[in-house]
Amino acid sequence: MTVRDMLTHPWLTVRTQIALGLFFVVAALPKIADPPSFAHMIYNYRLLPGQLVNVSALVMPWAELLMGLALICGIWRRAAATLVGALLVVFIIAISVNLLRGNAIDCGCFDVAAAGRSVAERLHDMRMIIVRDVGMLLLVAQGLLGADRAEGGGAL
Repeated sequence: MTVRDMLTHPWLTVRTQIALGLFFVVAALPKIADPPSFAHMIYNYRLLPGQLVNVSALVMPWAELLMGLALICGIWRRAAATLVGALLVVFIIAISVNLLRGNAIDCGCFDVAAAGRSVAERLHDMRMIIVRDVGMLLLVAQGLLGADRAEGGGAL
């Protein structure tokens, strides 16, 4: 068995899709519960026009929840994984832009309440979030490669 075979094995692919799905479901729930706080987090990124902030705060968490549930349940797996990957790229870019600006923000990833951390702590957190999101992007890649291997089988 080659390394590629091991990395794209259906056993690993299914577990990867469930882990990613759980991650997105858990991230969506506090945002759904408190849209105004999440809207404030989105506003702090200073990337969207004001008119899109509230719409994004209402739509994005539900999209994350649906993508996560699709991955967990094994439905629309390729589409859900692709959308999760695209969302992760958007998150990485948004946090990177603010990091380059020196704009120390709370990402709003899991907890929409302000953490009360110092600027240095928030900048460090932002770097770690980028590393985490790149890692999750690798999991998405594994899932999509595993799906290519299975092509119609039981994997992602």
